[in-house]
Amino acid sequence: MFELLCGGSDRALLCGHGRTRRDLLQAGALAAVGLSLPQYARAAAEGRVRPGHEKRSCIMIFNLGGPSQLDLWDMKPDAAAEIRGPFKPIRTASDAFEISELLPRHAAIADRFSLVRSCHHDGAAVHDAGWQMMQTGRRFTGGINSPHAGSVASYLLGRRSDLPPFVVLPQLMGRGGGNLPNGQAGGFLGKAHDPFALMADPSQPDFRVPDLLPPDQFAGARLDRRRKMRDMVEASATAFEASEDARLLDDNFHAAWRIMTSQAAREAFELSREPPEVRERYGMNRFGQCCLLARRLVESGVRFVTINTFLTVFDEITWDIHGSKPFTSIAGMKDIVCPMYDQAYSALIEDLAQRGLLGDTLVAGLAEFGRTPKVNPAGGRDHWPQCFTCSFAGGGVQGGRVVGASDTVGGFPAERPVRPGDIVATIFHALGLDHGGVLPGPAGRPFALTDFGTEPIRELFS
Repeated sequence: MFELLCGGSDRALLCGHGRTRRDLLQAGALAAVGLSLPQYARAAAEGRVRPGHEKRSCIMIFNLGGPSQLDLWDMKPDAAAEIRGPFKPIRTASDAFEISELLPRHAAIADRFSLVRSCHHDGAAVHDAGWQMMQTGRRFTGGINSPHAGSVASYLLGRRSDLPPFVVLPQLMGRGGGNLPNGQAGGFLGKAHDPFALMADPSQPDFRVPDLLPPDQFAGARLDRRRKMRDMVEASATAFEASEDARLLDDNFHAAWRIMTSQAAREAFELSREPPEVRERYGMNRFGQCCLLARRLVESGVRFVTINTFLTVFDEITWDIHGSKPFTSIAGMKDIVCPMYDQAYSALIEDLAQRGLLGDTLVAGLAEFGRTPKVNPAGGRDHWPQCFTCSFAGGGVQGGRVVGASDTVGGFPAERPVRPGDIVATIFHALGLDHGGVLPGPAGRPFALTDFGTEPIRELFS
């Protein structure tokens, strides 16, 4: 009988062995507890989720461009005009905080979500540096591409239906300007834990997912290629057939086949099954329909869905409000970005609650950074990783709260600083995972789920 890591700190002892988790990682081997990496993966899937968390899922809404904390979530109405901006705060359903007049539907459901106003990171003030840090909990350093939080969930928890365990909607992020990985991949866990990317706009009338068409509509060549890949494994040398790589390739083939031929998977993606009034409540735009699709996917067994509010900061108006063209200004959010976001987010939270899904579904609203405290000459705000706000709802989170605080101009954390690793640890905590566990890292060496010193934002849950 083997033992798993116990407790949540780096000083926690390995049960019955008298070693700490730090000792295990420094030794660079799982042999201390008698586990091979495949055995550890299976053990993790079977026993790492805390009781009562088996049904947990996560919807990560990633707000590309970096929303302005000062104009949305953390307003400073008493500051000078060049700090406070053009908008006013309004009362909400929570006595704990006010938010911007740009988000009236958020205000009405503020008792269902909570804000963390003291987020910050020390990465470069470029988009993809923040994308990487906020979705993986780490910088991209030393050539190590850390896995997305959804990829970790895929590896540790596996699938629970014919659908993939990790899906990105509507597609992977595009360019960010820093020539860095965007963080939406399996990283060192391998391509088997990359997300299933929709690669389609669910708001379009002809929306469909090509790989989920009925079997009689599959292109023969596509099926032949998949069969040949599997035949290569079966025809290979006996030594390879017995290897972990061969098992993984064969498992991947069967997983892809299950998705392609599953009626349940096809139905989960069929938004036409939703009443017109439900679709309209979310908004008949790309982001709104992605939020509705995310609800359908977690309802059908997907463990982790990431929604990209936008696909790039270069070819469309986003939260990247520099002011000068091709970007929008602070005022431009009023008519373009905020109405879409306000409608879809509030619809998602209300719909999950009405269906009894919110308690088991964490909805994390993240961004790569915030915006500069001072309005620039073009009427916008520039990149500012020193302080920003994230939101959390469901998945055990208590709504209507504020964690942390910024200074008088919203420029730096003044109370309870929160780092990217803490954000990712919070997601793992909501999913019932031990954020202090280990993964098979580069070259098969044990790699911590989160950096030492990171902790879940426990104030959200109690």
